[in-house]
Parts: sequence; structure tokens; C-alpha cells
Amino acid sequence: MQLLAVGLNHTTAPVSLREKVAFPADQIGQAVASARAWFGGRNTDLTSNEAAILSTCNRTELYAAAGVPGGVDEAIDATAHFLAQYHKLPISELRPYLYTLPQDNAVRHAFRVASGLDSMVLGEAQILGQMKDAVRQADAAGGLGTYLHQMFQRTFAVAKEVRSTTEIGAHSVSMAAAAVRLSQRIFDSLSEQNVLFIGAGEMIELCATHFAAQNPKSLTIANRTLERGEALAHRFNGHAIRLADLPDQLAKYDVVVSSTASSLPIIGLGMVERALKSRRRKPMFMVDLAVPRDIEPEVSRLGDVFLYSVDDLASAVQTGIEYRQAAVAQAEAIIETRVQSFMHWMDSRAVVPLIQDLHETSEAMRIAELERARKLLAKGEDVEAVLEALSKGLTAKFLHGPQQALHTAQGDDRARIAALLPQLFRTKR
Repeated sequence: MQLLAVGLNHTTAPVSLREKVAFPADQIGQAVASARAWFGGRNTDLTSNEAAILSTCNRTELYAAAGVPGGVDEAIDATAHFLAQYHKLPISELRPYLYTLPQDNAVRHAFRVASGLDSMVLGEAQILGQMKDAVRQADAAGGLGTYLHQMFQRTFAVAKEVRSTTEIGAHSVSMAAAAVRLSQRIFDSLSEQNVLFIGAGEMIELCATHFAAQNPKSLTIANRTLERGEALAHRFNGHAIRLADLPDQLAKYDVVVSSTASSLPIIGLGMVERALKSRRRKPMFMVDLAVPRDIEPEVSRLGDVFLYSVDDLASAVQTGIEYRQAAVAQAEAIIETRVQSFMHWMDSRAVVPLIQDLHETSEAMRIAELERARKLLAKGEDVEAVLEALSKGLTAKFLHGPQQALHTAQGDDRARIAALLPQLFRTKR
């Protein structure tokens, strides 16, 4: 059985190619069935082929366990051709961007992906949920068998272990996430806080996404163009105000995040002083992500204001990245140990058919000798003599194969058999 992972991601292929190879969510089940049939064309036993497809904005990967007669090279080639044919791409266009990972490398890759070690943002947790969804879809389509089921169960266990025993995901590595984390130092929970975003650009949209996930009491967008502010606020069940209304409205907000293209500060020292007076010195958490700055630097001198600039957040992000990088070695060590454990399980599965054959052969021998003994007893033969013949007959049949192999083997083969037999029969040498 060949276990493999074939795919491309943000490090191996441009987005122009990744989008061509992506699988729409509603086509995953059909694609899994097609992959199994594709392998079935090279192996008549379709039931032995397993497949699962992981497709995100940053990666498309096909995991497979297939009994391809030509071995791992043919299995990898078959997988690459399947991806090309399914998406109607020339194999020559796709092949240079694919990574092809057989056996333990495929397992190691799955473990690393689920643990966030192969993501664009180191340690991000979203990929684990995406992989679980992919596995559920593959299972529903009949794509999971003994090997992939076991591999993915261990994959999820490894990801959980990595996240619970290392700091791979414990620190902020984006401006938006850092802003949320810093705000939580001031307010135990954002559920009772009113949050204001000034601007409606990409950075504000990203920050609003992170803050909205904390379920704040209210979320407001202040923008020069009210219509644009309303469009963004609607996405987060918030409301919008005109930027011109900010001086009268600022006191209402506990958290203020600003990122505009203004060449001059939008929030001055006097405006914040008046807001604090109205708030009766209740603290304000402010983040200025604009360059040039939207909030006058002098605001940081006020005792009840916690103001962070883009440089402050950049420092927090860099610290988070360094902490996550330090956790990588520990995570990789965990993964390597678990890969070896899985491959040991794979090796043990490989001898299962041989063990079954040994059981069947020995059972046939036992039944034949037992039947012979019963016939002798039915004729009135002495019981002790029949038992003696039964034991000798069984012994002779069990030893016939090893003895024959030892007699017919030559040179190194005979030496290997001679060294192995004492272990099999626990004899003294």
C-alpha cells in the first residue's frame, strides 16, 4: 500500500495557478470519488484505494493510500495526472509546482499542516478546522479506509498535542490580533465595551473582523463617506457615523482603532481631554495604525488613555513571531516522534495478510491431523498411540516448510534463514 500526499501551496505556486487547481467545496465529494476511480484504473481492487482532498486559498492537496502495482513512483505520477486531468490543465504546466511526498514524508506533512507549521501565518489555527472538514467530506464520499482514517485521527491528535504543549499559537502575529490582545490587558472582556473604528480601508476591515469575534457591546464605523462606512458596519452588525460627528461622539467609546489616509491628525489632545472628562476618567484604549498618525502623540501623556502606535504593535507582532519560531523546534520533535509511531503501525499492517495466511494454513493442518486421529479412534486404536501420532504429525507438518527452506537455500540466504529460525522457534543454539 502506497501512502502519499501530492499538492501545491503558497510556497510552491503562484495564486494564478492555485486558483485553477482549487476544488469548490460542493465538488469535494465528487472529486474524492473520481480520485478513487482514477487509481482503480491502475489497480483492479478499487476498494483498496483511499483518497481525501484538502483545498483552501493557500493550498490544494490530495492524500491517498493506493495499492498501485508500479509502486510509489507510479502512484505519485497517477496523482499528478489526476489533478491535471480533473482541472483540464496540461501536466507540463502543473507538474513543476507540485510537491510529491510518499510514505513517512506524507504523514509528516499532514502532521505539520494541521499543527500550523506549514501555513502562511506560522501557528494559525484555521487550517486544522479546514482539514477536519476535508476529512468529513472524504469520509462521506467513501474515501477513507483503514490507512487514511488512522493517519488523520493521529494528525488531529498531534495538532492538539502541539498546540497544548508548545506556544506555537499563543502569541499575536498580526497587527489586528495584537490590537485585540492588548485591549484585553485593559478590559477583562470586550463584551461590555463599545468599539469605534475610524476609516473603512483594508486594515480597519481586518481589525473589525478580529474585534467582532470577541462580541463587543457595540461596533461603530466612523468614515468621511457615510455610505462606505455603513456598508462595512453592516457586515459586523454595527452602525456608522460621519467623521465630522466624531468630536461629539468620542466619549461613548472604550476602544478606538484608527487607520485613515489623512495627512493631519484626526483626533487631537483637546478632543480626547473633553471625552475623558465626559467619561469621568473611565479609561480608553486607543490604537493608531495610520502613517502619518491619526492621533496626536501627546494623547499618550493622559493618565486614563492607553495609546498604541503602529510601531508599538509591530514590536508586539515581532515578539509573537519570535515566540512562535522558538516553539517550532519543540513542535517538530513531537511530530517526528509521532511519525515514527505511525510508520511502525503501517509496517505492522503490512504483515497482517501473512499472519492471516499462517493462521489459515496451520488451521488446515490441525483439522487434517485431528480428522485422522478421530478415524483411528473410531477403529479402536489405542488412545495413547493415537495422541502420539497426532502430536508427531502436527510437528512434522509445521517443521516441513522451514526445514525445506533451510535445505534448498544456499549461501547468504541459508545463513539468514539459519539465523532467523531460532527466533521463530525459540530454540537454543
